[in-house]
Amino acid sequence: MAAAVLTGAALVVGGGGAAALAQAPPQIVVKDGVTQPVFSYKDAIREHVYVESSVDSDRDGRRDRVNVDIIRPRETESGLKVPVIMDESPYYDNAGRGNEGERKTYDADGNPVKFPLFYDNYFVPRGYAFLAVDMVGTTRSDGCPVSGGPSDVLGGKAVVDWLNGRAKAYRADGSPVRASWSTGRTAMIGKSYDGTLANGVAATGVRGLETIVPITSISSWYDYSRMNGVKYWTDEQPWLSDYVDTDPPEKCAAVRADLDEGEDDATGNYNAYWKTADYRDGTIARASRVRASVFAVHAVNDLNVKVDHFAEWWEALARHGVQRKVWLTQRGHVDPFDFRRDHWVTTLHRWFDHELHKIRNDVMREPRADIEIGPDQWITQRDWPARDARAITLRPGADGTLGLTRAPKGATATFTDAPGPRGQGHPESAMVADPTAEQPFRTAFVSAPLPRTGRLSGTPEARLRIKLDAPTSNVTALLVDYGEDTRVDYLGPGSGIRTLDTESCHGESTEADDACYRETEVRTVTSPVNVVARGWLDAQNHLSLSRPSPLRPGRYHDVRWETLSQEYVLKKGHRLALVLAGTDSDYNTETPTGAQVTVDLRGSSVRVPVVIGADEPSSMVAPPQPQTPWRGPSEVTLPVQEREFR
Repeated sequence: MAAAVLTGAALVVGGGGAAALAQAPPQIVVKDGVTQPVFSYKDAIREHVYVESSVDSDRDGRRDRVNVDIIRPRETESGLKVPVIMDESPYYDNAGRGNEGERKTYDADGNPVKFPLFYDNYFVPRGYAFLAVDMVGTTRSDGCPVSGGPSDVLGGKAVVDWLNGRAKAYRADGSPVRASWSTGRTAMIGKSYDGTLANGVAATGVRGLETIVPITSISSWYDYSRMNGVKYWTDEQPWLSDYVDTDPPEKCAAVRADLDEGEDDATGNYNAYWKTADYRDGTIARASRVRASVFAVHAVNDLNVKVDHFAEWWEALARHGVQRKVWLTQRGHVDPFDFRRDHWVTTLHRWFDHELHKIRNDVMREPRADIEIGPDQWITQRDWPARDARAITLRPGADGTLGLTRAPKGATATFTDAPGPRGQGHPESAMVADPTAEQPFRTAFVSAPLPRTGRLSGTPEARLRIKLDAPTSNVTALLVDYGEDTRVDYLGPGSGIRTLDTESCHGESTEADDACYRETEVRTVTSPVNVVARGWLDAQNHLSLSRPSPLRPGRYHDVRWETLSQEYVLKKGHRLALVLAGTDSDYNTETPTGAQVTVDLRGSSVRVPVVIGADEPSSMVAPPQPQTPWRGPSEVTLPVQEREFR
């Protein structure tokens, strides 16, 4: 394909010879559908400005100013206009960014010298500006962080507004400054909190934000803190605000006190406070307002930012016709740069070229979803969940089996939401150890060996008919795979990756900021058991997250809730189990209620979406068999996944 040049918003085929090009204004060069590295990274302009936001989060009577560190081609001083790639983060001076925890560094004038990650090294030479933005209340920005609340989001929105001429910015000396070098077309990208801010800013509907690339990111802060009334963490909102804020604690103490009150740990309910930090259907941000395209990356085994954040966000975006793409991995809280590096860089390059430079390439003609189904084993499909996934209803039996047949009328099983060894329920390793053994804190149901292989694609749903001897109980539902296999070690160190001593480079380097990062490889574990899907419920929240309805003791109630979503190959010969228990001490900070839970087996089931080809989903499950001497592993080791912020 002949080289082409892109000037402003116009794509022009190159011609006229060297003399004509020498006299032309600076231009972006396109070859084979992607921009070429024709601008000097070393000579790029590095500067910082303060964008005035619309919020006063620290309550000092002045609007917060957001620090924006910028690197852009020097040719933007000679008429070249470029789009922007922006990573807004609260972590630039605490956890750092990326697998190596990089931080920004500055010269004596306060201008940036080193930017974390490869975005600047790779994209600036290809005709982009890169902005590393300090979230309100962090690093060199004014204000107080509010753990995903309105001012966190509106600070980032102000930067997009400035890039499009709708907000003011100032240099360090107080002089006003415009982004005259920018086309206004902006992308936001980032992992974890950074990508969360991208979700939130996009959900304000701000014009000029053309695309976002959220990586293992939050879409509702309630769902980050808890599920169905069951808390993952206590004091999560004020704790995180304090963690990302390196200013003296007293500066934002009053703000954090309000966060503590608003999160309402006493009940675990969803309230007006949580609605301000809900980007799917909140008060300042909602999916119905999203104008940007979305290239999402998430891990189905991320137990920090759990996969329901992606699944609910994805479904909402689909309802509103948002252009979107996704990669789903078997790792934990890991960036695609660290599990599929080369393919990630080239795909991201084509995505940004298409969305920001408006170059016609093939990135939108690819299948919408890339799915990792095993260690470094990837497939593509038209959408997510798989369109040919169909639900199979699995039912617990009175004899401890899991199959297709309803239990006899009157058949029950019981467990108690009782304290475990650490006083806060029982760990998952105890819940899943030998499901054929009776344990007072759980009840388990196991299938016969699966007669064929299928793939779980989507979100299982637990449907239980339960009776309590108290007004409520915490209930855990685990879908468990029993069968020796080698899987991604998502619970172990690195959440599925091992960092190597070798490096690879993507982009151009300077002495102060190189484009080289340590390579990684998949970390696997061979084991006889794996928890496939997890779901938690405070029974009194089974009808509403906002208005609890305590259960009448001694009376049966129907409850249902979705577990976390999954993409998982269920292999022939393995056994699938449903484990029901009380408080999960690995991922819940609740105090067990002590309630005894009686499960009406005939009225209970779990629905599992599976891909099985043209056959009926029921072909995945063997018919009832006589009792066999099979026993599950008596001792199971399941580490608690590390909570990673980088």
